[in-house]
Amino acid sequence: MRIIDKVSRIDRRGFLRTTAGAAAVAAIAPAASSTALAEPLSTVSADGAETLVKIARDLYPHDRIADSFYRKAVETIDADVSSSDTPSLLSEGVAALDAAANKLKGKRYVAVADEIDRVAILKSVEGSAFFGKMRGSLVTALYNQKDLWPKLGYEGASFDKGGYIERGFSDIDWL
Repeated sequence: MRIIDKVSRIDRRGFLRTTAGAAAVAAIAPAASSTALAEPLSTVSADGAETLVKIARDLYPHDRIADSFYRKAVETIDADVSSSDTPSLLSEGVAALDAAANKLKGKRYVAVADEIDRVAILKSVEGSAFFGKMRGSLVTALYNQKDLWPKLGYEGASFDKGGYIERGFSDIDWL
């Protein structure tokens, strides 16, 4: 069972140490993450992979989850599609989505800055096989990553620890 201390106690030195470390990480993080996302997948180019990560983030938005988790989920879907009878599904879907974005906003999907506009573009391809594959496969590909579970507040299976009843079933702090 988790014991949650809802009042955080931090002194001035701890605050300065934490913010200085966070500032250093934030300064180098954009350079590191942009190069990691620019790699091609087996069925799409690097630009297509970037678009798929943006689609994944728009379909299942979590502000506190890094793009690396979305990238891993997209890689799982890519591996599944490449071994199926429709290996061009993702590349054709990205092309169709970019065409819809060009029609509505005059630019590629990833270049559209406003999330509301990207959701409208996604709604325009909602009935396609590409959209169905992304929406359906992302559920398991994204949320089945054990490294992600603590960030979502899930502690994992409890059957080997006696079940949820005795482990703080009702101490959800985010609800």
